[in-house]
Amino acid sequence: MQFHVKKMKTQYSSPIQYQLVNEEEKVEININEYLGKKLSFKYLGSIHCVNCGRETKKSFQNGYCYPCFQTLAETDMCIMKPELCHFDKGTCRDEEFGKKHCFIPHVVYLSDTSSIKVGITREFQKVTRWIDQGANQAVAVWRVQSRKDAGTVEVFLKDYLGDKTNWRNMLKGLSADEDLDFKRDEILEILEDADLPGEMLDEEEVLDIEYPVLQYPEKIKSLNLEKEALVEGTLEGIKGQYLIFDNGVINMRKYAGYLIDWIS
Repeated sequence: MQFHVKKMKTQYSSPIQYQLVNEEEKVEININEYLGKKLSFKYLGSIHCVNCGRETKKSFQNGYCYPCFQTLAETDMCIMKPELCHFDKGTCRDEEFGKKHCFIPHVVYLSDTSSIKVGITREFQKVTRWIDQGANQAVAVWRVQSRKDAGTVEVFLKDYLGDKTNWRNMLKGLSADEDLDFKRDEILEILEDADLPGEMLDEEEVLDIEYPVLQYPEKIKSLNLEKEALVEGTLEGIKGQYLIFDNGVINMRKYAGYLIDWIS
């Protein structure tokens, strides 16, 4: 079965349910069913842009060809650094995209991905975002009405928290030394005294997230489709957007647009 890789779909349950979508044949592959079993797939040497479908020799920002990477609103610098939003200057790459995706309620959150970090996301997709990051726990602490305002609050909180996930520690199943409830209360006190846009979310409960993992690796070896086209091994877990094999890990989102042959 041949198809182009897309970001794995997830459903919140205990544990998280994962599906790999074969859009060519309109089939969803339940990845959880492969836990503890041999799994193999092969990169066939072809990449197609996840937006326009054109063939490209190199993928940019998880699946885009270079022209789309350079012109689409969803690949602009302000997606990674929302505090740099330039919509008000009339230079947004796609104003309709901006209105639909950036000028809607966003939350600032704390998550434990092996250490406690700050992040932002659209409010309606917060749980999906936390799962994709491989968070063990997460909680929203602040609500704003635009992505730019969320970025402003996040930048403020970077003086108190990191904003990056240590993906290697995340895949080892490590947790933060600090209690997330305690840290949330500490951060809320800081935000309460700050002159920032938005409103406090002081009644949100910490969400615990359980992943389908039989065994976490002690050492992390990253599998690279460009260097070794065949991925083969016993599937020991799924976390974030990673498949964890007995012989390495692979970030499936990184290879969006890659044509693979799903062997088993």
